Amino acid sequence: MTDSPPPSAIAATGLRKSYGDTPVLDGIDLDVPTGTIFALLGPNGAGKTTAVQIMSTLIPADGGELRVAGHDLAREPDAVRAAIGVTGQFSAVDGLLTGRENLILMADLRHLGRAEGRRRADELLERFDLVDAAGQAVATFSGGMKRRLDLAMTLVGDPRVIFLDEPTTGLDPRSRRVMWEIIRGLVAGGVTIFLTTQYLEEADRLADRIALLDGGHVVAEGTAAELKRRVPGGHVTLRFADGPALASAAEMFDTATRDDEALTLQVPGDGGVRSLRGLLDRLDAAAVDVEELTVHTPDLDDVFLALTGPTRPGSPASARPSPANPTKEQAR
Repeated sequence: MTDSPPPSAIAATGLRKSYGDTPVLDGIDLDVPTGTIFALLGPNGAGKTTAVQIMSTLIPADGGELRVAGHDLAREPDAVRAAIGVTGQFSAVDGLLTGRENLILMADLRHLGRAEGRRRADELLERFDLVDAAGQAVATFSGGMKRRLDLAMTLVGDPRVIFLDEPTTGLDPRSRRVMWEIIRGLVAGGVTIFLTTQYLEEADRLADRIALLDGGHVVAEGTAAELKRRVPGGHVTLRFADGPALASAAEMFDTATRDDEALTLQVPGDGGVRSLRGLLDRLDAAAVDVEELTVHTPDLDDVFLALTGPTRPGSPASARPSPANPTKEQAR
C-alpha cells in the first residue's frame, strides 16, 4: 500500500478578477504542493499581487474556486486566515516600537496570551538573529533587519502557508541571501511558500515550481529547468588564436555563426557534457586549437522575455521580430 501524496497547499481553478472592464486574472489555475516553494512571475501589472491578495482573503475574487491549506476560501475565510501568513513588498513593522514590542503586538492580535506571546516573541528574535537589536526602535534598523522582523511577525501565528510578495525588494545582495536561507529553512520545516518576485535569479534559486503570469493568463508553468528547455538559443562560443584556425573550424560546422573580427565561432548546442565532448573531439581530430570556450544556456531572463510581453507566442505582436538582446554567456 503506497502513501497518498499530501493535499495541495493552494489549489485555484478558474480564478478571475477584473477592475471595471479590465480583466486582471482571466481564469487562472494553480496547484501548489504542500511543503514547497512556488514562484509566480510576470511583468509589472500582470496581476501577481492581485492573486496574492485574493488567496490571502484581502480582496474577493470575481469567480473561480480556491482552496488554501485545505479550506474553501469562499466558505471558510476565517480558517484560511488562521492558517496563513502574509509578508508584502513593503515592511509592515511600526518604526516607533522596538523589535520585541512589534512581535508582542502581533502576538496580542493573535490572542496568544501574555506569557505565550512573550515566549514566542523571544523565540523569533533568536531565530532571526535580532536579539541584540530587540530593544531598539525599528526606525533604526537596516533594510535587511526590517525585512527579517517583518517575516518574524508573519510567523507569530505559526502559519503553514506563507505568501511572500516581493520579500527582498530593495535589499542588498548579502541581505537577500540571508532571506533566501531563512525561506529554505521554513520549507524544510514543512511550511509552503508562495512567492512573487521581480528577481528572476531568486525564483531560479528558490522555487520548486514557477508559473509565468501575463495578460491575465498563466502562459507557462514548470520547474526552472523545464521552462528553460522551452526557449531555444543555447550555444557554445569558440575563440581562436588566428584567422586560419577560425576558418578551419567554420568549415566543420555548417550552422555556426562566424565573427572574423572577434575570431569567434558560435555553434548551436545545449551546453551538455556529452555535446561539448563531441564538439571538442571533432576539433581535436582536425588539429584545430581553441583558445577559449564559453557556454550560453537559456536562463529565466530568456524565458521571461520569450514568453511574456507583446512578443510572447500567441500575442498579436508575436509575429514581429524582436530587437536583438545582448548575448549572455557563462564561462565554463
